[in-house]
Parts: sequence; C-alpha cells; structure tokens
Amino acid sequence: MRNILLFLLFFVPMSVYAYIGPGMGAGTIGVIIGILMSIFLALFAILWYPFKRLLKKKRKPDTDDSKVDSEPS
Repeated sequence: MRNILLFLLFFVPMSVYAYIGPGMGAGTIGVIIGILMSIFLALFAILWYPFKRLLKKKRKPDTDDSKVDSEPS
C-alpha cells in the first residue's frame, strides 16, 4: 500500500497547467464554426429545394396554345 501511495505522489501530477495558444484556439474555433455551418447548410438544402420546386410549379402558367390570345395587327 505504501508503494502505491509513493507512486501516486511522485508520478501523478496534482495540477496540470495547459496553454492553448492563439493559433490553436483560432483553429479550434474555425473547425467548430465549419461543422456548425455544414450542418446548417445541409438542413437548409434539404428544406429549401423541395420548397423551391413547389413554388416554381405554382408560378408556372399554363402554356396551352388554345388559351393564348394574340393581338390583331
């Protein structure tokens, strides 16, 4: 038991000092923003394109030749 206590005292640090520099912090923030934006754009694409197709179908007028009026010259 005494050997384990000595091992823990000498080889396991009590506190850890860590530093994330500006380069590493900016890279981490960039990766997080990139992941969030890709998720947002994927959801936007899934929802927008069917809605866009529905709007295009609704706006498209009938192009039946018998219904087209031409002005007499």
